[in-house]
Amino acid sequence: MGYISQLRKVIGQRPIISVGATILVVNEKKEILFQYRSDTLNWGLPGGSMEIGETLEEVAARELHEETGLFASNFELMGVFSGPCYYFKYPNGDETYSVISLFRAIGVSGQLEMNDGESLNLQFFNKNTLPRDIENRAKTLLESLGEKFWELDNSF
Repeated sequence: MGYISQLRKVIGQRPIISVGATILVVNEKKEILFQYRSDTLNWGLPGGSMEIGETLEEVAARELHEETGLFASNFELMGVFSGPCYYFKYPNGDETYSVISLFRAIGVSGQLEMNDGESLNLQFFNKNTLPRDIENRAKTLLESLGEKFWELDNSF
């Protein structure tokens, strides 16, 4: 059982501060990888919460592989994001204020696979074909990066 699940048993659904990593995977066409999430039923970026004893880079590597089947040889920190715009209330009622370390995956390998039950779909989108129902935290991250985001070199 993960740290957040253990914490939830003690505090219930009250707001918590969760620290984690979100990963940008950019392909050779300058498209980014989104996952259609089973818990929120909308599109987001791969990522998740830190477990006890992990580094942020380890979180990024673990979550990337668990949620997409992909590996990265390295991660570039794009920024750390927090504040009221990263508040989220899950459909089950759990509330969180996220502190997100946004990483770009470099040297990506492997096959896209949905192994952990968190993803219902994995798909690359370019800036002109983004899905309509992007989760607010992911949308805010992309807006924070602005055009810089779409200028990234591919990571494949």
